[in-house]
Amino acid sequence: MGKHIKLRLIVMNILQWAIWGAYLTSMGNYLVQVGLGPKIGLFYAMQGIVSIFMPALMGIVADKWLGATKTLALCQFIAGAAMLGAGLYAASVESGAIAAGMKVAEMFSFPLFMSLYTVSVAFYMPTIALSNSAAYGILEQNGYDTVKDFPPIRVFGTVGFIASMWIMNFCKTSAGTSFQFTYHQFIISGVIGLVLVLYCFTLPKIKKAETQGQSLMDALGLSAFKLFRDKQMAIFFIFSMLLGVALQITNGYATPFISHFQGLEEFAESWGAKNATAIYSISQIAETLGILLIPFAMKKFGIKNVMLIAMLAWVLRFGLFGLGDTGSGVWMLILSCIVYGVAFDFFNISGSLYVNERTSGSVQNSAQGLFMLMTNGIGATVGTLSAQAIVNHFTYSETVMVNGEEMVFTMGDWSTCWYIFAGYALVVAILFFILFKAPAKDAPKLV
Repeated sequence: MGKHIKLRLIVMNILQWAIWGAYLTSMGNYLVQVGLGPKIGLFYAMQGIVSIFMPALMGIVADKWLGATKTLALCQFIAGAAMLGAGLYAASVESGAIAAGMKVAEMFSFPLFMSLYTVSVAFYMPTIALSNSAAYGILEQNGYDTVKDFPPIRVFGTVGFIASMWIMNFCKTSAGTSFQFTYHQFIISGVIGLVLVLYCFTLPKIKKAETQGQSLMDALGLSAFKLFRDKQMAIFFIFSMLLGVALQITNGYATPFISHFQGLEEFAESWGAKNATAIYSISQIAETLGILLIPFAMKKFGIKNVMLIAMLAWVLRFGLFGLGDTGSGVWMLILSCIVYGVAFDFFNISGSLYVNERTSGSVQNSAQGLFMLMTNGIGATVGTLSAQAIVNHFTYSETVMVNGEEMVFTMGDWSTCWYIFAGYALVVAILFFILFKAPAKDAPKLV
């Protein structure tokens, strides 16, 4: 029975993360093809904007009315239907453009597509926490230790994410175009989401826990703003926001950057240029390995040095992209993806652990909410919109013939863009080193 429960939760996690993996890292390539390359940052910023309030609101729905599993199903139904709608709309536009002898970009409606996408991500982002809550509840009801038994289950979520990325990279249309450039990624994402809806109703029921009333301020993590009265905690949260700026930049722009080498004669036939999503999937593989290093790093170096390592890893992440190419410099792109495991995990997970260690009492959950608000909400939103302005300034769209088919690539001075991002991360790291002081081991917890 035990293995059966774990297996069912593994399947849930695979589906949960395969939904996101289908489009998160390849969407930029598709947006370039339909003339929306200059708006890539807006699409990724929307994930940050909805993350500011939607997870907390749907968490209240789960706590007070539906429970984690039913709320997960509801959110996935709306998110999956909207994403499927976006994919079907894109498919109909392409068919219409072919029939009319026009380019897809000339018929594509940004407001409609963006609206469907926004609804989808608004209801998908809460499911990240809801799927965790559902797994915790099911494990606890069956006598498992969530700290010990959940991580091995969660790892399969990353496996699902990577599997989706590989499908988008290696599956092709009848014309030979990789799914990473087509609307198929949205249709596949939507279908997986609807499959998960049905799967949710097969999961064991979770007994509704007796909960004390939680204010909206607490649920949104806003009550934790009183932690800003502590100088070092305030500095920590501010730098969390500043480093959060880097979180979604490569998700939005890495694959358009790698793919643009197809538009350069000397790299047009290189494997890397044609398989941007496959190369980028190394980042997710490295992310799973980076998690294993955290306990050792936290014990050996302490929170300040671990956070500094993360910041310097972001410098390398961006700098190696600026130096690399898909020819003889492809090793730099691969190394950049490997470095991502340290850059992302040492910041996100170590930061969350630090918040947990420094706070106690009723403010602890709110503090975690504030950490997410500063990083994945405000920081990521500002970062992707800023990156969009920088990339749009230094690059331009160009139509190139690839194997007899017109493809659009974002050409221009990509290196300068990556160096600007690397310089930003370096400045943040230097200021953090100067301003942040790690608390003593016996320092009292904040309440």
